[in-house]
Amino acid sequence: MKLKNSYFFTKRENVKDEESVSANLLVRAGMIKKVGSGIYSFLPLGLRVFRKIEKIVREEMDNAGAQELVMPSLLPESYYIDSGRRETFGESMFSLKDRSMRDYVLGPTHEELFVEAAKEVIKSYKDMPINIYQMANKYRDEPRSRYGLIRTREFVMKDAYSFDKDMDGLDKSYDIMFDAYKKIFDRMNLDYRVVKASSGVMGGLLSEEFQAITDIGEDVVIFCDKCGLATNEEICECKSEEADNNEEKKSKELLETPNCGTIDELVDKYNFDPKKLTKTLVYKADDKFYAVMVRGDREVNEYKLQKLLGSKSLSLGTQEEDEEVTGAKVGFAGPIDLDVDVIVDNEVLNMRNFLVGANKDNYHYINVNLEDFKYSKSGDIRNVSSDDVCPNCGSKLEFKRGIEVGNTFKLGTKYSEAMNLYFTDEDNKLKPVYMGCYGIGIARILSAIVEQNNDENGIIFPDVVAPYDMAIVVVNSKDEEQNKVAEDLYNKYKSKGLEVLLDNRDVMAGVKFKDMDLIGIPKTIIVGKNIKDNKVECKIRKTGEKSEVLLSEI
Repeated sequence: MKLKNSYFFTKRENVKDEESVSANLLVRAGMIKKVGSGIYSFLPLGLRVFRKIEKIVREEMDNAGAQELVMPSLLPESYYIDSGRRETFGESMFSLKDRSMRDYVLGPTHEELFVEAAKEVIKSYKDMPINIYQMANKYRDEPRSRYGLIRTREFVMKDAYSFDKDMDGLDKSYDIMFDAYKKIFDRMNLDYRVVKASSGVMGGLLSEEFQAITDIGEDVVIFCDKCGLATNEEICECKSEEADNNEEKKSKELLETPNCGTIDELVDKYNFDPKKLTKTLVYKADDKFYAVMVRGDREVNEYKLQKLLGSKSLSLGTQEEDEEVTGAKVGFAGPIDLDVDVIVDNEVLNMRNFLVGANKDNYHYINVNLEDFKYSKSGDIRNVSSDDVCPNCGSKLEFKRGIEVGNTFKLGTKYSEAMNLYFTDEDNKLKPVYMGCYGIGIARILSAIVEQNNDENGIIFPDVVAPYDMAIVVVNSKDEEQNKVAEDLYNKYKSKGLEVLLDNRDVMAGVKFKDMDLIGIPKTIIVGKNIKDNKVECKIRKTGEKSEVLLSEI
């Protein structure tokens, strides 16, 4: 492509409303443009990168034996009602009515439609295994779109589904897709880790995430180098310390704590040991309130809590709900004499003589023990923290942040049973089909690549996904000889099948150099005044290495 008179622009200044490095650079490089909260246009240069990522994904999916199709995004709501997921998605699903007042949704994910597609083919055990996939738009009404392309309201996902007659077949299909995913991310030179994860609204038997390691990642991923543990924060088991049985239990005392409604304020004013403090939070699960209790320096893990309660929904109580349940201002809640069920983290079970809120404004109890209140359930309901050890081997844990670029699920028979996808086995009996699900976020991969490959000058694209293989820059676009040599090189490399960008704009050479660095072209040939000596300059973007080369030897 020749840049003169083409759709191309860049921005010199950082973008004010983009909080991630990748979004800032992609907007500055003229590759994407925000048109609304969590909604982006892909401009010509960015679309080229996007298509190259799609191409790699498509090649490896096809090599793995999957067949591509495309599902609609506008779907009758009844599909999600039949599968039991309409309530689970809740407000995150875009809903609308047609002119006949029939209910429709914009698909957030397509398990239901793939089940319907499989019904057309699968009648007998002889019809499996099969694997089908698509690359299509998904829509989710995110409460907070952020980090550019990492969390958006409209996005392209590659989602694949395998169908097998039994668990052994599912295991084989899963392994094939798992290997295909590793090939995809390896080809793009991503620094990634595979971690165990929660199944979330997908449900099923197993979930694993492919996490691209970056500082801006939304997810916290946890590793143990000694035993190989790899998991995300949401499901990482916390190993509680042993109880100190040598400490003599004391009697609880009411302590006036004016204007000390936070753990930090209690520690600062009274010099309490943080490990002797607890906090009690009001949660609402399926329209029922609970008082949830963890150590004062810990955070509640809402996934673990919801799983312990077995609820479909979970939310932190509002200030008004908190005060109604406890009878006190926020910050003074405690487990004693409450009319709701109290849920206790396992770590609290091993504590003695600890502090709790008194359910009375400006008061706490000290020297509280488990015998001083009733609790209905206990369990591991907190987030793992830096002072925790590996739950498997007791070694030190390593924490990193990651962008989830892919995930794989063993769904089992969850959707086939809910939506009547059955087959006739060897004994002529009806059995539910075993399903696997495999997703990749195309735009998230783009963000992860840029997050991992940039410097103070802009993006450094790996060769395999760069918008162009090389750039040719004309230093002085008014110099006939420079233009002719550049044109000849441009045509030469295009004839060899390379994708070439010719910067022949009527702008200063410095602007051209900065733009080529910003948009991340791997190799640049600079045609300047040394052409009179039959020399050009070659530059490698990744290393910044420059060298003069004879035109005959280029």
